Amino acid sequence: VHQSKLDFFCKLGYGKEDICKVLENLGHEALEDDVLKELIRMGRKPQALDSQAQPPPLKLVARGSCSTSPLPKWLGEEEGGPSSHLRAIVIDGSNVAMSHGNKEVFSCWGIRLAVDWFRERGHTYIKVFVPLWRKEPPRQDSPIADQHILEELEKQSILVYTPSRKVKGKRVVCYDDRYIVKVAYEKDGVIVSNDHYRDLQNENPEWKWFIEQRLLMYSFVSNRFMPPDDPLGRHGPTLHNFLSKKPALPESTWQPCPYGKKCTYGNKCKFYHPERLHQAQLSVADELRARTKVPTSLGKEEEMCNCSP
Repeated sequence: VHQSKLDFFCKLGYGKEDICKVLENLGHEALEDDVLKELIRMGRKPQALDSQAQPPPLKLVARGSCSTSPLPKWLGEEEGGPSSHLRAIVIDGSNVAMSHGNKEVFSCWGIRLAVDWFRERGHTYIKVFVPLWRKEPPRQDSPIADQHILEELEKQSILVYTPSRKVKGKRVVCYDDRYIVKVAYEKDGVIVSNDHYRDLQNENPEWKWFIEQRLLMYSFVSNRFMPPDDPLGRHGPTLHNFLSKKPALPESTWQPCPYGKKCTYGNKCKFYHPERLHQAQLSVADELRARTKVPTSLGKEEEMCNCSP
């Protein structure tokens, strides 16, 4: 009985000396609850709690030493380093491969070019979706080039096959576009494709906004994967900001007005007008109203109105 109680309280984390003292005071036939109360009354804590309460001592490392221990992460620092600020990339493998093969051959090399381009930028989450039947040997009606690249990307956990099967000799293929949009939407990432997914836009209003704002189109120029520098148009974000979770603010630059002296926006124009440095930034209508109200005899007031704000 003594040994069983000793083993029981040792498992709880109490020391053998403390347990033996309590058992000598209360007797070996004392109940476990009484022994536990006495240990608590003595102020003894389990050794596991003592180790948790006391933080491990700091290790002093000599300056310039090559320590292999991981450095502590500062508060507010996200995991992954600089790559954590980059969005997840979801590539439409069929669209990219057919585009590289001029819509005649399923070129797996085009998928490799796209993956390598995002790898060089530092993206860590890259997924490529391809139907499972592309794993089969190529046929005359669906030729495939460089099929070994699919196996290499699958081993690297980059390529994902969408399910398909045969029922009574007919192939049943799942809709891979829904996989692509769903994963990109959940990861808050970017879809790489030249497809507009209009059927999925009509299916889900949230996906409609996401596809319009996060679809990255591309071109292949001499076996070079080239996305546009302005994915959302001239007045949209740059490619760097489009692929970043925290876009960089643009520098304050003065862009000349494309209309020049013919501009009628006046002070509402957001562009730079070098000819208006010493003129009032007023629209044509406001300037005419101001001239009709101000008499010509008041030269000083007119000069004050014509001076720049």
